[in-house]
Amino acid sequence: MCGIVGYVGKKEPVTVILDGLRRLEYRGYDSAGIAVAGDGDGLQLRRAEGKLRNLEEAIRLKPMKGTYGIGHTRWATHGRPTEENAHPHRDCTGRIVVVHNGIVENYVTLKKQLIAEGHKFVTETDTEIIAHLIEKYFIQDTKGVRVPLEEAVRQAVRQLTGVFAVSVISADETNKIVSARNGPPAVIGMGDNEYFVASDVPALLAHTREMFFLADGDLAVITPSGVKVTDFDGKPVERKAQRVTWDPIMAEKGGFKHFMLKEIYEQPRAVRDTTLGRVSLDTGKVFLDEMSITADDFRNFEKVYIAACGTSWHAGLAAKFMLERLAKISVEVDYASEYRYRDPLVGPNDLTVLITQSGETADTIAAQRESKAKGSKTLAVCNVVGSMIAREAAGTVYTHAGPEIGVASTKAFTAQLTALFLLSLHIAEVRGQISFEQARQYMEELTQLPGKLESVLKLDPVTEELAKKYHRVSDFLFLGRGIHYPIALEGALKLKEISYIHAEGYPAGEMKHGPNALIDENLPVVIIATQDTKDPNSVLKYEKTISNLQEVKARSGTVIAVATEGDPHIAEHADHVIFLPEVPELLSPILEIVPLQLLAYHIAVRRGCDVDQPRNLAKSVTVE
Repeated sequence: MCGIVGYVGKKEPVTVILDGLRRLEYRGYDSAGIAVAGDGDGLQLRRAEGKLRNLEEAIRLKPMKGTYGIGHTRWATHGRPTEENAHPHRDCTGRIVVVHNGIVENYVTLKKQLIAEGHKFVTETDTEIIAHLIEKYFIQDTKGVRVPLEEAVRQAVRQLTGVFAVSVISADETNKIVSARNGPPAVIGMGDNEYFVASDVPALLAHTREMFFLADGDLAVITPSGVKVTDFDGKPVERKAQRVTWDPIMAEKGGFKHFMLKEIYEQPRAVRDTTLGRVSLDTGKVFLDEMSITADDFRNFEKVYIAACGTSWHAGLAAKFMLERLAKISVEVDYASEYRYRDPLVGPNDLTVLITQSGETADTIAAQRESKAKGSKTLAVCNVVGSMIAREAAGTVYTHAGPEIGVASTKAFTAQLTALFLLSLHIAEVRGQISFEQARQYMEELTQLPGKLESVLKLDPVTEELAKKYHRVSDFLFLGRGIHYPIALEGALKLKEISYIHAEGYPAGEMKHGPNALIDENLPVVIIATQDTKDPNSVLKYEKTISNLQEVKARSGTVIAVATEGDPHIAEHADHVIFLPEVPELLSPILEIVPLQLLAYHIAVRRGCDVDQPRNLAKSVTVE
């Protein structure tokens, strides 16, 4: 959600903070602001509604300098997206400022108390009360004796109910940033006599790769001499830094018009890197690091629960087919936002798999903790080393997609599918459900997949031509059977996310139960009709899907089919066909989603939409 960047060191903080905020634009925002101090003029504050360029113009018209500072991009929760409500927020004295990501659930009660004590508020936000609470505790007696800023912050955050990541500076404590976390992510970066805090890794990559995430209940004091971490009670805590291997250049557009298109084209590398070092064609074995779940554990699990949100949920649905087919274990897939509210019957004999790009999604963290509380071991499929969900899991299968800047997930999804296939294959081997030869064949296919993805990306002009024809329609329908159904859902989600066209994904076999009523000459229908000709079950599903395709044509619908190369019949039934290389059915989603991503991208561009930052959406949903 909101983006936070803080800096103390030898560089000009305004430049560092603005650069970091720019690298966090993918999280989504509607206003921005920055505060710096340390040049003898007290706190200097600039804020602006809208995009960062508006803030940059405000700074150009009224320059600011200092030696330390904090900045923020806001996605409105409490209070309209205005300059007045933009962060940072000041206390009554104007010498303390706060930036905040999250929601203070008890802010109305706290605000009433503070007003009764003489505090005056100027905004509609819940964040402003944090600044006033810190002011209250900063001066402890009638003589005006100050406690250290970190002690005031510590006492303030202990009054808050809800989720928050905050960073605070004061004109009265030079070159000090105090940051606290309870929910949304906060990462600390360590450079050469300079230190950083941010909401996400990409903000810091241009300056350092030595970082660590704060845990819930951590409070960090950041100065030019280092970082000290305690809990909210003041007890020292040790957090070990990790080296993030992402290249800063990976977070740039690399010549592409949009981050999303760049990330679509990075999928062969993401799949290759996620596979690399994890399979042995000699032994037919899958090797998973970061795993304290034993082979006996995997053998004894009776059921797998999967919890995830959005695109990751679609990856989880596909994983259900992988796990049940390969490992012969029952799987349930839940939206993480609903999981704990249904009192799931998960227990010590079950495995819970959490799927998340960021590792910081609030609902997925809550689902993980629900399962752990009931005795289940949890396993994370995650893209960010050291993130909250990865730290709390008994095992992690890291995806190696690299930083994903576009809000609409692309390469993270295919990397998740790859990791989930590897996990399924590993569990199948441990449980004795797959032979050496079968496992080796799957591994060979997996190692060939990046090359096949490269060939699929050459279909970009085909999807661009389709976009020219259909970018003005108001509705789309996506259909698929079996493991192809989650890809129909994901294709519809990509289109609606970035083009704002209403799109719906549906199981092809359910058409007679409602969707047929929607079909007319104005409705394009995307049907996933690939097949694995070596798999009789896949061929049967293909034949059923062709029947569905004919139903659409009989009702004057327009059919865009995604089919397998060499299919001699599909063109007789479809208006347009996108041909993909043949792969085993369980790996087909990794190829099938790519033309749907490209179609959504080109339609959105033609409609003049902000592809990388769709309206009302954020990259990391760190509050409920």
